[in-house]
Amino acid sequence: MLDALKTLFENDVVSEEVRAEIENAWEAKIKENRQTVTAELREEFAKKYEHDKSTMVDAIDAMLSERLESEITEFAEDRKQLAEAKAKYAVAQRENADLMQKFVMQTLKKEVSELHEDQKGMADKFTMLENFIVDALAKEIAEFHEDKKDLAETKVKLIKEAKNKFAEVKKDFIAKGAAKVSSIVENQLQKELSTLKEDIGEARKNDFGRKMFEAFASEYATSHLNEKSETAKLMKVVATKDKQLADAKTFAVKAKKLAEAKDNEVKRMAQIAERKEKINDLLGPLNKDQKEIMTDLLESVQTNRLQSAFDKYLPAVIDGKTPAKQKAVITEGTEVTGNRETETNVSSKADDNVVDIRRLAGLN
Repeated sequence: MLDALKTLFENDVVSEEVRAEIENAWEAKIKENRQTVTAELREEFAKKYEHDKSTMVDAIDAMLSERLESEITEFAEDRKQLAEAKAKYAVAQRENADLMQKFVMQTLKKEVSELHEDQKGMADKFTMLENFIVDALAKEIAEFHEDKKDLAETKVKLIKEAKNKFAEVKKDFIAKGAAKVSSIVENQLQKELSTLKEDIGEARKNDFGRKMFEAFASEYATSHLNEKSETAKLMKVVATKDKQLADAKTFAVKAKKLAEAKDNEVKRMAQIAERKEKINDLLGPLNKDQKEIMTDLLESVQTNRLQSAFDKYLPAVIDGKTPAKQKAVITEGTEVTGNRETETNVSSKADDNVVDIRRLAGLN
């Protein structure tokens, strides 16, 4: 039919209107057939889906039923076996309870005994350690006391040797110094005497000139040419008063300084007397050589620590052998006392005489 319609359309047998109507009718028929086929297919697919769905549900239901039945059966078997195992365990536990208790008690007893042994061993080790520490500490303390004693003895020995050496050096120094000082003093005295003679000559000349000037000045002051004699007298009086005031101030300052110096000297003498009295009390039981050595040892010690230092050096001084002391004969010069205070015994009479002579000569 399609071929016939196609031939008609190609040969222009039918008109355009008929052709259009035929085409519209054809399209409508095709559309109607398509809708019919679509509805049939949908209905067929729906039936097939329902059939497949029911088949699948039945299959799944059957499979789940079989699986659940097997699992339930297996679970029941496991539960039964568990109950049997619990029963067997309870029976075995009752049978082995005494054995377990015995094993635990034996193990616990063994552990407790080992603990007691360890504690006993630890106590013994602590005792040994304590004894070792005490012995070592006692040894160290004994060595410390020995070292302290050796130090004191060494110091005493050094003081003794130093005293002997100092005596020898002092003797040599005095011998050499006496010769040198004698020559120097002699040369210096000769120079001073020659200078003194020259100064006395110059002083005599100056004194003669000064007397002449004073006589001329007094004569001029009484003459009628001196119109300011009263003013000069007043100026002299003022100058004298100023000089006296300055001398008084200077004397006051010197008196204050002298008083302070005297106070300090009194305090120092009191401290020296106190120290000397304390040293004499400490050195009273010792002999002469021991007193000299102990005096040298206590020389640099503070007054408040004399007793402790004396107790420290006393054994070494008493046990030590004191060598015979060589005394140096000193005619004049410096005297060394027990407190190391030096006082010069050289007479200053000649120096005072020289100063007086130079002052009278008008020389500074």
